[in-house]
Amino acid sequence: MDRKPPEGDPPERGQMDRRNPLHCLVPDYVLREVAKRGGVEHREAALDTLGLSATLRGARTQAEARRAAIGPARPAAAALKKPQVNRLIRNAENGEDLNSPIVRQEGDPKTGNDAVDEAFEYFGTTWDFWFEVYARNSIDGAGLTLDGVVRYSQNFDNAFWDGDQMIFGDGSGQTFTRLTQSLSVCAHELGHGVIQYDGPLDYQGESGALNEHYADAFGAMVDQWRNGDTAEDADWLIGKEIIAEGVNGKALRSMKEPGTAYDDDLLGTDPQPGHMDDFVETFDDNGGVHINSGIPNKAFYELAVALGGHSWEAAGRIWYTALGNPQLRATSGFRRFARLTQRVASQLYGASSKEVDAVEAAWDTVGVPRQREAPRGRRRGRRPRRRVVRT
Repeated sequence: MDRKPPEGDPPERGQMDRRNPLHCLVPDYVLREVAKRGGVEHREAALDTLGLSATLRGARTQAEARRAAIGPARPAAAALKKPQVNRLIRNAENGEDLNSPIVRQEGDPKTGNDAVDEAFEYFGTTWDFWFEVYARNSIDGAGLTLDGVVRYSQNFDNAFWDGDQMIFGDGSGQTFTRLTQSLSVCAHELGHGVIQYDGPLDYQGESGALNEHYADAFGAMVDQWRNGDTAEDADWLIGKEIIAEGVNGKALRSMKEPGTAYDDDLLGTDPQPGHMDDFVETFDDNGGVHINSGIPNKAFYELAVALGGHSWEAAGRIWYTALGNPQLRATSGFRRFARLTQRVASQLYGASSKEVDAVEAAWDTVGVPRQREAPRGRRRGRRPRRRVVRT
């Protein structure tokens, strides 16, 4: 049955005039590998997903420029409302209408449709995490309605946050399965919304890799919070539930061991580095945003384990505070971000605290120096970078 959105929400969704870039969970380079290596069915599903993602991404290029100019809108009255989760789930029924009928919202019972009910549940879990752990009222901090579209398109092997909505494909069943099955996937993509409102971090190069890293860290923390996992006991996997049967892989990414998530005849080999020695120079993937995010991912894992307890406590608080810090620039790279996290840890816990020492050690482990770089021609301590240009 067609449902009306709650009063005060815009009546129409799905228009491509948005203020943020398209953030897809599954990188294009993974889908291209599938298209190259797979059979007819694999190739068609991968190419269809690539084509649709490119169309959506291209339609949003001008909108991103407007976002940079005017910033995200937060109604002043929203701060006066009592914080409470507000979820809308739409069922595209394998079509491509982002304004599909609302099939479940607050107060409604389960529908019996797995994709609808999974998305509804995981939206709630993610909202609860942000509110209970960091006292944040939804993605924007001002009560934003969580609007999701499930069963998007046919054989769509991806999920994405488009600046206003969360969209999930059913997967092709060949490489990836229904993407609503994974809480870490849902929390990762909604995490891009948090970054959108508190960042920004330009989606290119090292700043883009930090953008993807933050989304992975948020996804992992929400998943661990739901399970009650300590940093040491957690698996630190992103998207482990969506890997199709027969694929030689444990997840889409591993924060604990970047580069080990999959090694498959169809998907290829996980290209993520875990150290600056293996930093990938490439024009692909917006300068390697999904690839080089493995380096800060590993640093965050090392920090959380060193501090002990739960990742969302000291380690997560340092990272979350750094995201909202005015010294975080849109173009910040790993070095600047490392210095900022050290400074934030000092402000939160004291200059001589174990937290500061652990932050320093974490960045040292992945080869990111925090000292300022010497002028060109006199650089010292900079580890060599592997250059890989993907086509």
